[in-house]
Amino acid sequence: MDLTSYVNNLGREFATLAEAGGPEARALVERLTGSLESAIRMTLLDALSAAADEITQDLAPGSVELRLRGRDPNFVVSLPAVETGESAAAAPEGDLQFAEDGPAARINVRMPEHLKAAIEEAAAKEGRSVNAWLSRAAAAALQTAHQRPEPRGGGARGARQFSGWVR
Repeated sequence: MDLTSYVNNLGREFATLAEAGGPEARALVERLTGSLESAIRMTLLDALSAAADEITQDLAPGSVELRLRGRDPNFVVSLPAVETGESAAAAPEGDLQFAEDGPAARINVRMPEHLKAAIEEAAAKEGRSVNAWLSRAAAAALQTAHQRPEPRGGGARGARQFSGWVR
């Protein structure tokens, strides 16, 4: 996304406003235009970044990231993987389905610093925000836990059952 046209439009607006102030105002705007360009560019990047964060909250476990290449921002959209097979409506009764859309809820989590750092690293490797990565990990963990068969018998905690043939 090229911000140059937006920055130039604001520069023209300042010049138009300066015309009404006379030659001193025009000279001031001409001197400030170079300095204002970087401030305008940074303000636009802040606004785009905030927008990407808001969209990511609604898109989780997908995400939208704003990446800067040179002076130009680019949006990177990561959609959640679509699993093939039965749709949510046709899922077997009792099978958990985790919708990837709908209203977002906020949750505060406390965790050890080393775990937080590991999560940030894993999210970065996948090109996702931490929020999107955690949402996807939580949904996958719940799906896996729900699909795991219940232990048979009242065995002690940590007890394992094996079946098969042994030689």
